[in-house]
Amino acid sequence: MSSATRLDRAYDNAETILFDDSSKFIFFSDCHRGDNSFADDFANNRNIYFHALNHYYREGFHYFELGDGDELWENISFDSIFEAHKNVYQLLRQFHLEKRLKMLWGNHDMVYKDPDYVKKNLSHYFEPIDGKDKALFQGITYHEALILQHKDTKQQIFLTHGHQADWWNYVCWRIGRFLVRILWKPLQVVGIADPTSPAKNYKELIRIEKRTKRWILSKNLLLTIVGHTHRPRFPEPGEIPLFNDGSCVHPRSITGIEIEDGQISLIKWHIATKPDGTLQIVRVLLEGPEKLVDYINP
Repeated sequence: MSSATRLDRAYDNAETILFDDSSKFIFFSDCHRGDNSFADDFANNRNIYFHALNHYYREGFHYFELGDGDELWENISFDSIFEAHKNVYQLLRQFHLEKRLKMLWGNHDMVYKDPDYVKKNLSHYFEPIDGKDKALFQGITYHEALILQHKDTKQQIFLTHGHQADWWNYVCWRIGRFLVRILWKPLQVVGIADPTSPAKNYKELIRIEKRTKRWILSKNLLLTIVGHTHRPRFPEPGEIPLFNDGSCVHPRSITGIEIEDGQISLIKWHIATKPDGTLQIVRVLLEGPEKLVDYINP
């Protein structure tokens, strides 16, 4: 099965969600939340991420996570991840209760494509203080892809993780998971990166982007937002509309894509130093805002 066929299948099976210019969305991906061990890349940025998540919750945004939210290659179960980052999941639960949470699966959390696995592992958690189970993400559905469609302009925005254009990480993800758990996780301690990851392999990253661009061209320049490669992308109007929200495991920063007031922007959250030497977490606009309608193919 080719990359185009896998992307076509994701698109054809995607749920469509209507929105308008009053809608507000934040797209993050590749959080790779782990167990707070030496191999947990998310742990370095968890305070930045939690601060940003609080901001979007207060401001009424819908949170879309475009895959690889949980690091289930290095970690065998969700339980250890939940215990390490319980405050994050409790805040995500608030989004879920208010129907402002949409979750997609990527290659590192591809087990979430199984609804039974999701129901068994994410519906409840055990609270040692009370000695009983408590509700977490009851009734949640993980998607391979979603489509946002503007109520007025009918413009579509295709959302997926992006590993459909990466044969190894889509078809052979179980082998990749085995290698990461047995081989690359221990070697990460001494600084040896997994060469099968497109985030660490620039040539493979470019190949994945080229395959995705070809598919976008075949879909009449469908605006597409992905993750997977960890490389932020924000094309200008008139260019092939392949957007990438980056990741939440950059050194000392996280990146994402916002849609608000009918406009799209690439943003970064990071720690900045004030003149008096104290630290603060700030949001920086990297690209945009650009009007969504300017990406409609005439």
